[in-house]
Amino acid sequence: MPWIQKEITLGRQTRGFHLVTREIVSQLPELAEIEVGILHVFIQHTSASLSINENADPDVREDLEMAFSKIAPESFPYIHTMEGPDDMPAHIKAAMLGSSVTIPITDGRLNLGIWQGIYLCEHRNHASGRRLVLTIQGERR
Repeated sequence: MPWIQKEITLGRQTRGFHLVTREIVSQLPELAEIEVGILHVFIQHTSASLSINENADPDVREDLEMAFSKIAPESFPYIHTMEGPDDMPAHIKAAMLGSSVTIPITDGRLNLGIWQGIYLCEHRNHASGRRLVLTIQGERR
């Protein structure tokens, strides 16, 4: 069973929930070689996160951002404020959503549900590109 690992950088995004499935898959041509396996995606940041959710209706992305902003508002009296008012809420949101997702690979493709996609959840108002570590383990075709 081969192990394949690479690091990629996603382009700068605005605050919100962004579908990045195609961008990840486009940077993983090795995926087509895997009959059955797992893709693990890990984000190397503490103020952004990853999630799997609805990939069709863009309203879901807006509603998710609105809900998480209510759960962890910038107006709360945080102690950790050196990097700006959006920093601590970003850490809270990232802790809630998590830093990785794992997706099955079947016949050279991600085996996501019909309405599922991988989200970069950007929690900062002014973030740079985000680094991901992509790790595949599986049996070759």
